[in-house]
Amino acid sequence: MARIFDVIEYPNEMRDEIVHRFPETGIGDYRIGSQVIVRESQAVVFFRDGQALDVFRGGRHTIATANVPLLINLIGKAFNDRTPFPAEVYFVSMKEFANEKWGTPQPIIVRNPGMGLGVALLQGFGTYSFQVKDPQQFVNQLVGSQGAYRTSDIEERLKTMLLSTLQDTLGETTAAKSVVDLIGLTEEVGAAVRAKAQDDFEALGLTLKSFYIGNLKPSSKSAQELRDMGMLDMATYTQLQAADAMRDAASNPSGGAGLTAGIGAGMGIGNLMQQATSGAVQGGQKQDSGGGGNKDAGMPEVMTPSEAAAILKVSEEDVIAAIKEGSLKAKKLGKAYRISNDALEEFLNS
Repeated sequence: MARIFDVIEYPNEMRDEIVHRFPETGIGDYRIGSQVIVRESQAVVFFRDGQALDVFRGGRHTIATANVPLLINLIGKAFNDRTPFPAEVYFVSMKEFANEKWGTPQPIIVRNPGMGLGVALLQGFGTYSFQVKDPQQFVNQLVGSQGAYRTSDIEERLKTMLLSTLQDTLGETTAAKSVVDLIGLTEEVGAAVRAKAQDDFEALGLTLKSFYIGNLKPSSKSAQELRDMGMLDMATYTQLQAADAMRDAASNPSGGAGLTAGIGAGMGIGNLMQQATSGAVQGGQKQDSGGGGNKDAGMPEVMTPSEAAAILKVSEEDVIAAIKEGSLKAKKLGKAYRISNDALEEFLNS
């Protein structure tokens, strides 16, 4: 029996699919009078001869493609059985794609005047939702001739747009607010990101329905990671290394630095770093075994490899080498070594 007309529909919930094309590959030769059934949660973009001619909303629609039944079969013989009037139908999901995840793969740098280094690193995560606003623009801009276009095909582009807008918004906010204040303004920051990113979404035929910040907090990046990011000079890096060593020691149940680290946290990281490297805290005078005499009054009770090297009048690399070979006893706290007065005396007398 000769094919008279077609009924085209896509009864699919399209959970993660934004666009589905009929036919999925090649070109269509839908007959004049063919029916397109569109559900309320869909829109259809109808193409003929490579051009978008119409957008159909929910309901039944009749298409005209110049492919007249029976006659087109005869005309097709002259085109190697290929229709001279190609047509395609794109079903576009018009529902809201909710609970899409975003997160900061790298910390966002913001100003933090008067505290620590004067900058802070923030990391966060949350959700967003979007919806197709202009089906024809979306298909023309992004889909092209793909048979199916899913949320996974566009998520990286949307996340990049959102993170760029978030970074810009945080920069503007920290010009007037401290980082401590900022962490309590997540709802306001989220609303600002949504408003600022709207134009970028609309340029793709989309609308940004929501943007929520689930958590925004200072980064736990170590001194080495900060230095690798090009944020630290050598002096500041040395200070932060000392702070890292105290933090690591405090988290060690068998270590004895918990009280020191707790005090340092209360004082603020800027003061902690200054005290960790200034050498201002010197060891008290030790009583010798015979009593009455002072022992090494100018030598601190605990030293860094650099301070020990200055006393020994050698390079810091020589001290590190002696520690690693075992001839000089030292305690490793996190990524740093600490040398006691007694250990250095033992090394000198050995």
